[in-house]
Amino acid sequence: MRYVLILLAAIGIYLSAKALQIHYSHDIPPCSINDVWDCGTVNRGKYAVFAGVPVALIGIVGYLLLAAFSAVRAYKIVAPAALAGLGFSLYLAYLEKYVIEAWCIYCVGSLAVISLMTVLSWTAFLRGRRRVASPVKS
Repeated sequence: MRYVLILLAAIGIYLSAKALQIHYSHDIPPCSINDVWDCGTVNRGKYAVFAGVPVALIGIVGYLLLAAFSAVRAYKIVAPAALAGLGFSLYLAYLEKYVIEAWCIYCVGSLAVISLMTVLSWTAFLRGRRRVASPVKS
């Protein structure tokens, strides 16, 4: 399970890095397809920064931490951290849908990645707890 989580975190890092690149770029992003799918609008607007830090950079750091804790099978840390990341991603998706009225393909991809990581990390965490709680029969 840890290798799957590390792979997903790597995909999340890639997607967040692409969003961060758009945040700092002045070029027309390749993912700006129309008025609804426009990464530039999403990643350069006022909601692209949280507490003075670009949201995409928060994503990179978050995915790096998830990968590191997954590598050592610290699912008791990964599971709640992934859930927090999912909550933040859902908040950002809400902003995209109802406030910004534009979607970023990288952000939607990241939402899919953190959703899957949340399910898998909680599965691993709960399986590990079940094994610890079950008495060993001789």
